[in-house]
Amino acid sequence: MTDANHRKTTRQPRSCRYLGALLLLGAGVIAWGLLPIPAAAAAPQAAVPQTAFDFGKITEDRPLTHTFVIRNTGTAPLQIVEVDPDCACTVPKYDRSIHPGGEGGITLTIKPFSVLHRFKKETKVRLNDPDQPVLYLTMTGVAQPFIEIKPSHIVRLRDVPGDDVRGQVRFISNLLTPFKITEYRTNIPDKIELTLKPEVPDKVYVLEVRPKEQVSGAFAGVIELFTNSKERPRLIVRVFGEIYRPSAGGQ
Repeated sequence: MTDANHRKTTRQPRSCRYLGALLLLGAGVIAWGLLPIPAAAAAPQAAVPQTAFDFGKITEDRPLTHTFVIRNTGTAPLQIVEVDPDCACTVPKYDRSIHPGGEGGITLTIKPFSVLHRFKKETKVRLNDPDQPVLYLTMTGVAQPFIEIKPSHIVRLRDVPGDDVRGQVRFISNLLTPFKITEYRTNIPDKIELTLKPEVPDKVYVLEVRPKEQVSGAFAGVIELFTNSKERPRLIVRVFGEIYRPSAGGQ
């Protein structure tokens, strides 16, 4: 009887056991909260306020330069790994490394006489930014040529039986002063004949290109034209020919 009474007096109430478990759990949570939290790994972060620039209306004779600003808002150095323009006419110059909180730039220059009419040049930039490894920079505008060559600076002569084979090119001046072509020549005088006539005085010339009668086969060459314009003293027309005449004994 005595042992039974002793067991009854030493056994804790159920509510006390629950309270003890809660206290133990709370102590564990507090201890976990006191443990140091691992710091986030340092990383660069690129902030580019402007990725596109429009030059508006420009003349074709001058270089076109613009600098795109890049800021590093991250916690590690930002590396500009590669700058890859879509055209060899665009020359890049840039800061290869930008420290955290710092600012750098990518300067792109389009060479003179590299664009015509409405143009768009795109440059791909590779970074070590894990969230933005690649970005694209775009430059646009409208280049007004001093002298327009229409329909193209390339003449193609293809012999079609029964056709009169010839090509025409017009040179249209946008200069404010009188325009004159003072001289012209070709490096294939044995292949083609040239005729140059003014269509609108001091403004428009027409060049006609014809294959010589005895010419047969494929050929290519250049026509150079020299002007009185200091902006465009020399013009180039390229000629490609494919002339296949029937032989004397053919049908």
